[in-house]
Formats: sequence, structure tokens, C-alpha cells
Amino acid sequence: MVRLFPSVVRAGLALVLALATLTVYAQELVSVRVPTANLRAGPGTASEVRWQLRQGYPLLVLQRQGDWLQVRDFEGDEGWIAARLTDTRRHHVVRVRVLNLRSGPGLEWQVVGHARYGDVLATVRRQGDWVQLRAPSGSGTVWAASDHLWGW
Repeated sequence: MVRLFPSVVRAGLALVLALATLTVYAQELVSVRVPTANLRAGPGTASEVRWQLRQGYPLLVLQRQGDWLQVRDFEGDEGWIAARLTDTRRHHVVRVRVLNLRSGPGLEWQVVGHARYGDVLATVRRQGDWVQLRAPSGSGTVWAASDHLWGW
């Protein structure tokens, strides 16, 4: 019988956790590049259109098949989209009923607006647990808590 020292076990566990974290962060996200794009039941224009997505809508890439991406959205819905209709510009979608948009990254900052469930906002940058976004009005930027958003 091989006896492992507690420090070896802890080191092994730390390695497993680190690799699991890398897997989460290695997921590929894309956003819809065009004003509207069809999300289809299968990879090809002959496949049924499940719904239409608007520009900026973020999607998690599950797999590639030729020029098509199988994707999942923030609600867990899956479908296929032509890769040429996507790009890597960063966007977030609101996953709460009403989201407070603030003038800075923290609860102490003033609420300057609101976004609603499903709204898509362009991402400027992340700072800790906060995300700076382009304001829905198109002028300036706002901040929101990252746990109320989905995307990157």
C-alpha cells in the first residue's frame, strides 16, 4: 500500500481544481455581429429557424461543424448559427427582471438608469465583481453587478 502525505494530497487537489477552473475560463463566447440572425435547429440554412437574435446577443460555443456553430444562450437554449454572423466583440445580457445601472463600480454609486431582463449591453471592461457597459442610451457608460449579467 502506498501512503500519501497530506501535503501531496492537497497539492493534487489544488491541481485538479486549477484545471477545472481553466476549463470554465476556456469556454468560447461569441456575439451576434449583424442586426438580426437566425438561430436554427441544425447546421444549415435548410434547418428550421427556432428564433431570431439581435445584434450583440452573447452565445456560448458548444461545438463547430464546418461554417456553423452550435451555441447556448443565457437561458440554456441551444441552436445553430452561421459563424460568419458572429464576432468576438464583448456583450452582456441582463438576467434579472430589473437591473440597476450605476455611475460607478459599487453599491455606493448612484443609480443612473435601469435595464430589463434580456437587454443586451456592450461590455467596456470588468473591475472585480462589476462590469462597465455602454449605456443603453448610447451615450457614456454605466456599471452593473456581474452576478446579474451573462456574457463576457
